Amino acid sequence: MGAAETTRTGRRAIPWLLIALWIGVLAVTSPFASKLADVQRNRVTDYLPANADSTQVAKIQDRLPGGETTELVLVYHRDGGLTAADRATAGKQIATIAGQHTLTGTPRGIPAKDGTTLMYPVTSNEPGTDEKKRDALVEDVRRVAHDRDGLTVDVGGPSALATDAGKVYDSLGGPLLYTTVAVVAVLLILIYRSPLLWLVPLVVAATADFLSMGVAYGLNQAFGTTVSGQSQGVMTILVFGAGTDYALLLVSRYREELRRHERPYDAMRAALRGCGPAVLASSGTVAAGLLCLLAADLNSSRGMGPLGTVGVLCALAAMLTLLPAVLVLLGRRVFWPLVPAYGSTPKARRSLFAAMGSSAGRRPRTVLAAGAVLLGALALGTLNLPGTVKQQDSFIDKPDSVVAMETLAKAYPERSAQPIDVITPTDRADATLAAARDTHGVASAQRARTGGGWTEISVIAAAPPQSAAETATIKDLRHTLKGSYVGGPSAQQIDLEDTNARDRLVVVPIVLLSVLLILVALLRSLVAPLILVTAVVAVWGAALGIGGLVFEPLFGLNGTDPGLGLLSFVFLVALGVDYGIFLMHRMREESLNGAEPAAAALTALRTTGGVIASAGLVLAATFAVLTNMGLVPLVELGFVISVGVLLDTFLVRTYLVTSASVALGRRVWWPGRLSRTPDPVPSRTAPELVS
Repeated sequence: MGAAETTRTGRRAIPWLLIALWIGVLAVTSPFASKLADVQRNRVTDYLPANADSTQVAKIQDRLPGGETTELVLVYHRDGGLTAADRATAGKQIATIAGQHTLTGTPRGIPAKDGTTLMYPVTSNEPGTDEKKRDALVEDVRRVAHDRDGLTVDVGGPSALATDAGKVYDSLGGPLLYTTVAVVAVLLILIYRSPLLWLVPLVVAATADFLSMGVAYGLNQAFGTTVSGQSQGVMTILVFGAGTDYALLLVSRYREELRRHERPYDAMRAALRGCGPAVLASSGTVAAGLLCLLAADLNSSRGMGPLGTVGVLCALAAMLTLLPAVLVLLGRRVFWPLVPAYGSTPKARRSLFAAMGSSAGRRPRTVLAAGAVLLGALALGTLNLPGTVKQQDSFIDKPDSVVAMETLAKAYPERSAQPIDVITPTDRADATLAAARDTHGVASAQRARTGGGWTEISVIAAAPPQSAAETATIKDLRHTLKGSYVGGPSAQQIDLEDTNARDRLVVVPIVLLSVLLILVALLRSLVAPLILVTAVVAVWGAALGIGGLVFEPLFGLNGTDPGLGLLSFVFLVALGVDYGIFLMHRMREESLNGAEPAAAALTALRTTGGVIASAGLVLAATFAVLTNMGLVPLVELGFVISVGVLLDTFLVRTYLVTSASVALGRRVWWPGRLSRTPDPVPSRTAPELVS
């Protein structure tokens, strides 16, 4: 066998070996991927700040006799006023619940002054920390406490809210995955216009998603990484969104190289050499940005970092190994009916991005100034963002628990139906109880459980839950009760808001520095990375501003999630820089081949503009899937990221980055070697390079 034939045999074997390797990896990770749902946790302590008062309260309550308490409020209501039969019905239902479950104390009815409502606080330690048992208890109580003859019965309270939120997070697994796959499939069919090609990256992305679930489970078992419904859903979106972006870039370059190389194997090698560094830098930027979330104090944000990174890296591995192997084995016929023949040239046509590039190239400073003014004007919309979303306003469709809370707020304006939990050392319990009762805004306070050196005190505020007056009461309690912890649902919301503000101050600079260093290493320049980072920060501000203009007036959302600013910043900066890398890397490649600055910028836009647009549409569409979920934080996050990606794709990359590069010329590569090469005489035919 000759050397040439041996080489050809080796080339044919490599794709099969890569596919066999992936089959082996999937076989090993399969048992673990199926277990990821079992370790998903959506309890309060999985989202709370690590060191906040409310977190300490939740942890100590787990250790008290009976463990974590399931707190419910049964609300009986009739608009015309409760009848004697209504009260008898309520008593029978409460007795049935007490007979079927172990309750803490005897539930006592508290009538409203207007006679329309009767509430029964019900607590139980029966489920402990088991979420499934808690949900089963809540649903069983709802089955027993049902409407009857015009009497409405709603089950609310912190545990009912947690159960209803858990239903939404559980729905992320199936519907989110199916919707994401369907959206990506439709877009790929429209982009490729091929009956087969669209299926290849989609199957590879699904393979990467399966692998990411196995790796995420391994991280949970090895390091205790928090896995929540939110973080798992975002991981799936990143696999399909970022993975499809990498596939689009690779397939586009592969199509180019098939016209230059006779064998698909050689064309794929050339494609990987051409776009591989950009894809690696892109994924590295996203991974670095997400890992910066480990510096966050909020459990939910910190847990999202590793899972998002796993999703991106699994997508990268699949798109740089499995996808090339499958494409090489399928050969040119995978592109049918638009097969790129060897030695052919693509049909000459003036593309949209050629026209955009020409307009940006003619008056770069004017385009740059106009774009900056537009983004700044949109960013002013952040002043219209609604305040922090209340717990009962965090659902798109009101569940039973929210209806119960709204009824209680109207019927009991003089008191809160949601307790403030105080945990104090047992030897100071009496003094703490007395101090709590003397605190301004406290309607009542009583001792509850004792164990392990700690005593639980249940405090009822005079103001409605999450009102300004109740917030002031909680802060007064924390100031007065030194050495004690003050928690509960309302205190948790305060801690979430305060910790998110702290995390923004810490994480944002780390993200910017990490992304900047990666860009400097890739582009060997300081100016170009600064342009890209400035652009994505401007996009983030504009996207949030658009959110401020539509969240309340158009969508009817009554608040903003405290974590929206930080999470949207991390995702938009990390993902937005991707497209800048694709564009700038190609621009640098053209400059190294001798093109003058303007021609390099415009040629880079012409060759990558379509790919960037396609990738942006796919990524925006995948995050837009979140807007169909049932929780306000997910809807807001999906909307801001989707809008930001579209702004970045069709305004910032196309016009602003291109015009800035044309205006600066070789100075865009300062202080690198390319910046020191003198500009050649401008060519009159430069605009025709993008024709």
